[in-house]
Amino acid sequence: MADTPSSNAYWAANIRIIYICLAIWAIVSYGFGILLRPALSGIAVGGTDLGFWFAQQGSIICFIALIFFYAAYMNKLDREFGVDEQ
Repeated sequence: MADTPSSNAYWAANIRIIYICLAIWAIVSYGFGILLRPALSGIAVGGTDLGFWFAQQGSIICFIALIFFYAAYMNKLDREFGVDEQ
């Protein structure tokens, strides 16, 4: 990992996945929970409308899923570039 091209490729992949996770987070929390709430109000989930569900429960579940996805992806990326913790 000491050579510059490999290091640059590793950090480029790392930053790319961070941007993807942040985009998903923003879409779920702001998009579904706030901006699209009126459009999702007609769909019932668990006794309430889908927009409220995303704002209260769906975003939390999505955040937890993003954490596990990021950890698994970074472990795979670390193995590919030889910087894993074995």
